[in-house]
Amino acid sequence: MITYKGLNIFYMDFSNAKTQQEVAQIIEESIAYIRQQPGHSVSAITNMENMYFNNEVKNDFLHFLKGNKPYIKISSVFGMSGLARILFNGLMKITGRDVRSFENMTDAQEFLLK
Repeated sequence: MITYKGLNIFYMDFSNAKTQQEVAQIIEESIAYIRQQPGHSVSAITNMENMYFNNEVKNDFLHFLKGNKPYIKISSVFGMSGLARILFNGLMKITGRDVRSFENMTDAQEFLLK
């Protein structure tokens, strides 16, 4: 959990995760927190800098994003590479989620204040 300009934000750090297993572990830890919160109450930010990404990770994120939808108030991500961003945009369409992507953490945090 981090605080930015008075807003409590659940921070998920996938940066430098180098295997599908590392990514899956972070997802499981995030699920344990998010799905215990009241509906539509969580402001979340995700750091994806230098994160490993393949089809298995994409599928893990698909289930993660769908399952979190009832709990998330607003969410943003930052640090995605070109390929990850293309796959991420596809996931947004499939899951119906509106998670905005930014180049850096400050811009991603500012979006959460809206």
